[in-house]
Amino acid sequence: MSTGTRRHVAVLSVRPREGERAAPSPPGVDPEDFRLALLEDTYEVAAGLELVTPALVLDPPEQPEAEAVTWPGTPLVRVGAGGAAPGLAGAFAALHALNSEEAVLLAPDAPDLPPLLIGKLFRALGGAPAAACQAAATGGTTGRNAANGLVALAARLPLPGWLSDALAGVDLDTPDALGRLRAAAPRPGLIPQGPGWHRLRAPADIHLLDPGLEGWENTRALLEGVPR
Repeated sequence: MSTGTRRHVAVLSVRPREGERAAPSPPGVDPEDFRLALLEDTYEVAAGLELVTPALVLDPPEQPEAEAVTWPGTPLVRVGAGGAAPGLAGAFAALHALNSEEAVLLAPDAPDLPPLLIGKLFRALGGAPAAACQAAATGGTTGRNAANGLVALAARLPLPGWLSDALAGVDLDTPDALGRLRAAAPRPGLIPQGPGWHRLRAPADIHLLDPGLEGWENTRALLEGVPR
């Protein structure tokens, strides 16, 4: 990656609001502890990259428990309640305000995401305004046509108007997010797709973690003794 471009890789920390149910966790594991372990490991992937600045996007804006997983000096983007505009477009705009020229937004539940995939998204921005890494479909299917949301979305900043408008109705959990964004593009080829990867959104998904791979240390420690 070029050293002359200012880049951010931001992890989205989306905490359930009052009245909302937390995502399910493996048996015997506290859902909030599980969420934070996944978040911290995903953040560590971003923080370990060279030539980029890691960041954390907080939605809702006050999450001291999420802030605690970051390194000192990490930029924090607070969504809503007087902070950045809501949604992915608001997060990208806030990163642009931090002088970022290219940015990647990561889902918070990909603790073993290979850094190489993020690098491929940045390289794709050399010829396109955005690029996406699609989430593997339920059951571990990784076909390029799988519709199961996104693991990561990269963009050159500021966003073109058509992409900013399209993101108003899309987030990383939208099953057909990539299809919707491509449908909004003025011509084909403006959102290339990088290799897919899995997210941990259900208890059964922990079988996707490879104990032989380095990384995801917090998740690994939390799941010690949990059958997979």
